[in-house]
Formats: sequence, structure tokens, C-alpha cells
Amino acid sequence: MELKAKSLKELYEKDFYLWLLENLKLLKSKEYELLDWEHLQEELEDMGKSLFSTVISQMARIMEHLYKWENFRYIPYMGNNWVQSINSARRELRRIFEDSPSLRKRAQEKEVLQKAWEMAVLDLIDWLEEPKSKRFIETYFKGKMPTKNDFPKEYPYTFEQVMKYKPWVGLT
Repeated sequence: MELKAKSLKELYEKDFYLWLLENLKLLKSKEYELLDWEHLQEELEDMGKSLFSTVISQMARIMEHLYKWENFRYIPYMGNNWVQSINSARRELRRIFEDSPSLRKRAQEKEVLQKAWEMAVLDLIDWLEEPKSKRFIETYFKGKMPTKNDFPKEYPYTFEQVMKYKPWVGLT
């Protein structure tokens, strides 16, 4: 399908997948003047943001479940789902870091760890609002619904701990 740059811009709104295929074909044939540069730039930026967001989200999930394991586990078998979630998130991060090693370096930055922790705290608060969590609110927060101020302000886990720490190892 032969398309001009203007029709590519229109195609972007109507059929994203076909737009993508057509731009890829133009890139391969080095017909750069026909490319939809404006939307290509936006899509590339969005791809990077999306991947980075996934890294932060997975790190937040790990921090949340490590924190639950360390602070809200009150019976021996409790927390198995948290362990599964941590392991799953770590696998996803390893896959991402294998494909994009520069994201591993970025994920170790204090600002990124802090952002992941802040997301984890919001998820912890949401979890504590669930009816099944009433016991935790009564026990750990004296019956008062917790706020962000009831959790550590700074991230309590290093990048190394996010990727490898297993507080459940050795427990029966």
C-alpha cells in the first residue's frame, strides 16, 4: 500500500497497527521523507515512558509485598501469595533488564526507589481499606485508618533487596 506522509497522519488516527506497519516499511526502504515523523517521535517517547513505568510498578509491587511480609504476617502460612507476587515481579524485571540494561541502572537511582516506595505505600493503604484487613488496622494502627505518615517516609528496601531479598527463606 503506497501512502504519502499526509495519509499516514490520517491513518494514525484510523488504524494504528497499519500505520505502524507502513512506517516500518518506509524505514526499511529508507524512504525517510514519507515517514510520519511527528507521531513516530511521540510513540517512541511513549514506549520509553511505558517501559520505565512498568519497572517502577513492579518495584512498588515487590516493596509492598516485602513490607506486608515483614509487618503484617501473623500466622505461618500467611503470605504465600505475597511471595508468589514478589517472584513474578522479579521475573518481569529481570526480563526487562535483560532487554534494556540501562533501565537496571536507572532503577537503582534513589529517586526511582523513592517513587516506587511511594506507590507501594498507596497500595498498602488501599489494601488496608479492604474489609479483610480490619484486623491489621485494629492491631497495628490502633483502629485508625493509616495514612502515608504511618509508613516510613523513605524507601526501606535497597535495589539489591528489591531484586533478591527473601525474608521467607528458612521459615517453616
